[in-house]
Amino acid sequence: MTRTKAAVLSMSAVVLLCAPAGRAAAQDMPPMPKPGPAHEILKADAGTWDAKVETMSPAGTTTSTGVETSTVGCGGLCLITDFKGEMMPGMMFEGHGTTAYDSAKKKYIGSWTDSMSQGLMVSESTWDPAAKTMTATMEAPDMTGAIVKMKAVTEHKDPNTRVFTMFNPDGTPGMRITYTRKK
Repeated sequence: MTRTKAAVLSMSAVVLLCAPAGRAAAQDMPPMPKPGPAHEILKADAGTWDAKVETMSPAGTTTSTGVETSTVGCGGLCLITDFKGEMMPGMMFEGHGTTAYDSAKKKYIGSWTDSMSQGLMVSESTWDPAAKTMTATMEAPDMTGAIVKMKAVTEHKDPNTRVFTMFNPDGTPGMRITYTRKK
């Protein structure tokens, strides 16, 4: 018997021996996750949105614009967000985020990174259906690299308008973005 033929026979034996074990392991796995009622919030944010950005500081408030494009991905289990625009007049800005629902924590879990970040921001959010408000706690490195904790609130005014307010660590508003769905 040639070496090639022996190798093919050995590989065939391995495949045949492992196949039943693979089928049994697959049968023992929990069912694949499917979108549920908690994912409807993610679907509501999908689309293209014009953004009016207000950045607050002791020197005053600056206003700029941007566009957010959000799509539902991963079989309906997550929201993928891309933002492009200006953070302050004349300063180009882009960011990318993901949001998913963690059924064990009963919270929305998110990540965000952008062109002004030193790293990845992570968040945990809860949805208040009566107020149509998502409240998040966020942790991220600031522009110096120090880890800071912040809060953000997103008010869903109607299906085509939402207002995101991010608060500084001292509790004062630092940024407000008013999103209007593009028609």
